[in-house]
Amino acid sequence: MPVTAAQKDEIQQVIDALLKPTASRGKRRLADMFLELVDREHWPEYYEVIPQPRCINGVKDSLGKNKYKNALQAYEDLTLVFLNALYYNEESSQIAKDATTLRTILDEQWKLSPNLPHPPSSPPASSAQMTKNTRTLPAASAPAPTPAPASKPQPIAGPSTPLRAQSKPKPQPQSRAPAPALAALPPSSPERHSSPDIDVDIGGTPEPEVISHETARDGESDAIVKQLERGLPRWEGFADVGWASGVTTERALGIVTAIKEFQDASGTRISTSLEALPEETTIPDLSFSFSLSLAMIETKARDQVYESSEAFDKDMSNLFLKARRSYEPASDAYGHVLHLQRLYHALTSPTPPSGPPYTSPIHFASLRAGPGNVKPLHTIDAEGVPGVTSFRVSNRERTFVESVQFKGWTVKVADWLHLSNPDDPGRPIIAQVFKCWLSEEPSKKGQPWITVSWYYRPEQTFHPANRQFWDKEVFKTSHFAEHPIEDIIEKIACQFTARHIRGRPRPPFWYPSWPLYVCDSRYNDRERIFVKIKNWNSCVPEEVRKSEEFMPIYPFERSVFPYRLPSPFVSGAAVSGKVPGGIGNTLERAEGEKLEGGGVGRKRPKRNVTTRSEQTDKTGPSRGVYVGAGGVATAQATAAAVVQQQYAPGPSQPQYQAPPVQQPRDGADRSLVTALGGMAALGNNVNLEKLPLETAKHFDRDPETNEVLWFATPPIDMAHQPGPRHSLAYLHHLAKKRKLAKDRAIPAATTMDVDDVDTESNDGRRRKAKTTHTPGRTVTETVNALLVEFGLE
Repeated sequence: MPVTAAQKDEIQQVIDALLKPTASRGKRRLADMFLELVDREHWPEYYEVIPQPRCINGVKDSLGKNKYKNALQAYEDLTLVFLNALYYNEESSQIAKDATTLRTILDEQWKLSPNLPHPPSSPPASSAQMTKNTRTLPAASAPAPTPAPASKPQPIAGPSTPLRAQSKPKPQPQSRAPAPALAALPPSSPERHSSPDIDVDIGGTPEPEVISHETARDGESDAIVKQLERGLPRWEGFADVGWASGVTTERALGIVTAIKEFQDASGTRISTSLEALPEETTIPDLSFSFSLSLAMIETKARDQVYESSEAFDKDMSNLFLKARRSYEPASDAYGHVLHLQRLYHALTSPTPPSGPPYTSPIHFASLRAGPGNVKPLHTIDAEGVPGVTSFRVSNRERTFVESVQFKGWTVKVADWLHLSNPDDPGRPIIAQVFKCWLSEEPSKKGQPWITVSWYYRPEQTFHPANRQFWDKEVFKTSHFAEHPIEDIIEKIACQFTARHIRGRPRPPFWYPSWPLYVCDSRYNDRERIFVKIKNWNSCVPEEVRKSEEFMPIYPFERSVFPYRLPSPFVSGAAVSGKVPGGIGNTLERAEGEKLEGGGVGRKRPKRNVTTRSEQTDKTGPSRGVYVGAGGVATAQATAAAVVQQQYAPGPSQPQYQAPPVQQPRDGADRSLVTALGGMAALGNNVNLEKLPLETAKHFDRDPETNEVLWFATPPIDMAHQPGPRHSLAYLHHLAKKRKLAKDRAIPAATTMDVDDVDTESNDGRRRKAKTTHTPGRTVTETVNALLVEFGLE
């Protein structure tokens, strides 16, 4: 019989009952995993195994459109939602347990409804359990049994796409008969250990867990991360908000021309980075797949194809998005793209710059200096330029708003952003929004702004050469800056370590195609101190502290730690661009530690890694030296060289000097840099190659630092006495004899008087007899002869 109005209301009440249960900690709704169908594009094998996919929202939609001929059809579809999950996932998985719980609630609520027919006791004939007949169906009112059949893991359906695939079970004991294998299944993922019961963490900013920095990242960890991210919802692209207005077709063509012909301070036309992009779009996880290039946009603008300024603006934003994902961050091409994107934002703003030609010593950014080169607002440099950051959030001459909109982005408090870096476009500023506001200043009346907290990259800090960093690690600073919305490059995400090792942020806080960073410590750039964060709530805006809706995560099967990387000054990752950090002395402390003698933080200086020398043989002339900053390669665990670089500041940038070099104990600096004439003789940018561990292990190393020792000369056991040599007087005598023989026309090359000998003549008188011999050439004659022979004279 058709579904009556009363039955329809009761079915809706059953669905509402399914949406209420939460996990044991009350932090997530069990039904969230079953609201939408599994994404066919990312999980095509799911549709090969499950004959009748169903979801709760699909049942609600069919009920609202009166598609069911009787009430039992709705019950059958709701039952299939949970039976499909039970069939595709291992019984010990979290989603199987949730499915069992909800199926029990479904049966109980259905039976309590007076107008609904009694449900059947057997599964629907279209279910996988009946069509494939490969496993025993768990009872609706009992927990799922622990034995896991040999089936492929299923993705967990999230809000719009699956969350992740559960790992395969461990091999069953031989005493148990294996479950029949499914036919025509695609190859399964690599087998891993069964995952423990995990609830989705959805609440607040937790206290950090005890983190083992010795935990190694392995292939299994990579597979866990990829498996989770593979099933996460994808970003749908820019929204229809914040687009430019008033851009006519003529102005659009002029903007494209300005982008194409723009030259940087060195006279290089940097638009080649955009022009090099192919028209086809094949980048994974990008929000669009249609062909797009700068030439195509120029053609459309020239032919007046764009019907609105919003259409042109969106095409240009998609082009910059495609370019950002095409190039490696911090590379020259990546920096060119962000440089042009900031120029484009300026050209489409209400107050465009004067030109062409367009020039800017700060890459069109709004601030005069970026991370590592900033000064606080109360200071003034030698040129009278005020500082750009503060240590608190100001509330003067502004009206705070909930959010601001810019080129498809809706930015609100606690969002993470990439912002234009005036010093180095290839390393955009990483920041978290603390306030959104509209200016009340007469000259900027109504213009939207954001106040953000800056995070520094490793290459923007001073740190010891042996310090290691998490992959994509950044550091919370005390710098707050005010940016106009034109500085916004894109949305990103940053997780504190306790969350990052446990899972990935849920939408809309992060999508797999967005940049993701991790933060473990604060950095005080005035004192060069790293402070490990113990209270994450102190690092985020007050509006989201302890909020259950702020950056919840999809969990991993187990904790997954990021890779540990050497200092960018050691690995060479910081050689491009003007990075303001370097190798130097720093302090490491935990948050809240007391300094000896007062203050916060107990000083624990790291070993000085600047140049020093050690005398290895006090009686001999040779001394072994290891070199830190600016010197020879080391043989530490990373087998990396220590590099010192000095960077010339820009016109408006303050001069940052490397820390003073510690001199050797004996007073003589025997470093390689000094031997080569010092840093002044070597230039401003010094790049010394790494000494591989395979090579370093063959040499002696310092017992304290494990750094390679090098020697100016080979070691000698004793001094060698020089052999006998002719005196200068005797050599002068030989020269006079040779000259005399030449004057007498006697070939000097054949005969030469050497000594007078008394002889007796025929008349009986004794006379001096001259003895001759064939002498060798002098050094000067030999050298001259060689020069003539080889044509060098």
